[in-house]
Amino acid sequence: MATKKRDYKKEYRDYHGKPEQRKNRSMRNQARLKAGLKPGDKREVDHIKPLSKGGGNGSKNLRAVSRTTNRKKGNKSK
Repeated sequence: MATKKRDYKKEYRDYHGKPEQRKNRSMRNQARLKAGLKPGDKREVDHIKPLSKGGGNGSKNLRAVSRTTNRKKGNKSK
């Protein structure tokens, strides 16, 4: 099976470059800084109450967890 190459520029233009998605990415980056995670740290920041459900980046809403734990949760609340 031939695999089709991804067009990253198109993806950015059509989705990741939208103002709402840029704001979301900025909030995720701010959360990593507040949680004290350094570049290269394999843990991820978990928002106890997800941003999509109205949660914020307050220190009481953030925790550092493994990638597996965070991805299992999705956007469900704790």
